[in-house]
Amino acid sequence: MALTPQAVRALTEAGHRVLVERGAGLGAGYPDEEYDRAGAVLLGTPEEVAGSCQLLVKVKEPQPEEYRLLRPGLVLFCYLHLAPQPGLTQALLESRTIAIAYETVQAADGSLPLLRPMSLIAGRLAGEVAAQHLRRPGPGRGKLLGGIEGAEAARCIVLGAGNAGSRAALTLDALQGQVTVLDRDPARLRRLQELSDGRIAIRLLDGESLMEEVVGADVLVCAVLVPGALTPRLLTREAVRSLGPGAVLVDISIDQGGACETSRPTTLTDPTYVEEGVVHYCVTNMPGAVPRTATQALSAAVLPYVLRLASEGLEALRHDPALARGVNTFDGHLTIRPVAEAQGLPYTPLEKVLP
Repeated sequence: MALTPQAVRALTEAGHRVLVERGAGLGAGYPDEEYDRAGAVLLGTPEEVAGSCQLLVKVKEPQPEEYRLLRPGLVLFCYLHLAPQPGLTQALLESRTIAIAYETVQAADGSLPLLRPMSLIAGRLAGEVAAQHLRRPGPGRGKLLGGIEGAEAARCIVLGAGNAGSRAALTLDALQGQVTVLDRDPARLRRLQELSDGRIAIRLLDGESLMEEVVGADVLVCAVLVPGALTPRLLTREAVRSLGPGAVLVDISIDQGGACETSRPTTLTDPTYVEEGVVHYCVTNMPGAVPRTATQALSAAVLPYVLRLASEGLEALRHDPALARGVNTFDGHLTIRPVAEAQGLPYTPLEKVLP
């Protein structure tokens, strides 16, 4: 659920009519009664909600069975991750939906305020998942991540020192793993090392350092992000194999295509598979494992933007450059360059089509 009842109350008190599908908040622990008390209008089906609103706010990207809900003039505000999903891109373009992606709303300093909360959750979960899947029963190595007197701690490698990678590294460090983080940004690496009081080792990421660190590692967390674009494939099948049998690979980057040649999307109900002897955890939407936390964090981050869109309509895109950078499709035009490049489609700057 994208909005808590408290967020809905803020919208209704600002004079907006809020439509909520019945049961939408149950997974996050918010019953319909709370949305009713907040002033929402409860409707029975997704078709009723999508067909009656101007601004549709949700969490995940539209699924194929939801493409029929898209229509001209509808403003869709959610996570999209379009680069590896040409079918969704085509559906948004053909329907002429105005689609704004949380993950590409970008502030002037380059930060991604609506991706940050989910990245922090996914990073923390990555550390916990790695510890869980190293253990038996299962195909993991049967190691305690933090080790103990007389037994070594697991050697953990994290690729990427952004929000997700840093949180994963700090979680693995808190579990007393031996952690090394690789990134191309020296400033990010230094900040992370300071946060850990020097316990986390750091290296600049290049082909040589990557292979030196990966070989024989117990845990590999991939948290590489190029905003809006396909994740670069940093690890070949041979590199994954070099981890050795029973290692655990957690690919947080899977939402944007994955950082490993062996990565493919999995679900929370069937989260892992073994390839080249390595346990792969490649769950898309990892924060779905903690829906209450995810809803609260996302709602707090998203609400100011929802209020602005509800109050100003498309004028909000003129007044807020961060929000404008989030627009992926607009009235049949693809307005995000990395997706256009990934899919070989024409790119149109937003300013050329915004009326």
